[in-house]
Amino acid sequence: MTTPSLAKNNGITNFNPALAHKRKEKDVMKLLMSDYKVTQSKDNPYDFIIEFMGPKSSFYEGGTWEVHVILPDSYPYRSPSIGFNNKIYHPNVDEASGSVCLDVINQAWSPMFDLINIFETFLPQLLLYPNPADPLNPEAAALMLKEPKKYEQKVREHVRKYAAIEISNGGKKMEKEFEEETEMEIEDEIDDGMSFSEVSELSETSDIALME
Repeated sequence: MTTPSLAKNNGITNFNPALAHKRKEKDVMKLLMSDYKVTQSKDNPYDFIIEFMGPKSSFYEGGTWEVHVILPDSYPYRSPSIGFNNKIYHPNVDEASGSVCLDVINQAWSPMFDLINIFETFLPQLLLYPNPADPLNPEAAALMLKEPKKYEQKVREHVRKYAAIEISNGGKKMEKEFEEETEMEIEDEIDDGMSFSEVSELSETSDIALME
């Protein structure tokens, strides 16, 4: 009876590089076909950024974070590397580096999990149910335990300052699209033979709507 072999540089029993690679490609493709916005590195398809929105009914609702993910060669037998690119105030996230203290990723990872689980279950649970007993940000953990109202205020301030990307950009985008649509309407009316005075009246009405 032969003893199980250990793959070089990973220490995993019965590791099969071909199967691991196939599973890695499958999980990445599944993520790319999901509703998440994924930006892959030009040099490494297993190094990518995912836009992650704060879960509803949490202090993080309304925020959008860029989560940096790197898959190791031995994925899914080894967990992916996860980190927040923009700042987030949370007891289990290092504010400076963005690294995450999450047991299911750091110690309890299983090949049964995939990338979708991280963004649909693990990270939402992390933001909904912080664990101040095992902090990467001791200040946030202490504030959460001793002054919860101040903790909530600081979380929301960080969301507005560092993660309100979708709200600010979306508002500017909508305003620009409205202006472009108005200009097109005016041009169409001119083509249809509308008088100059009628065009001016339409333009003034549009300006008032934009100001409101």
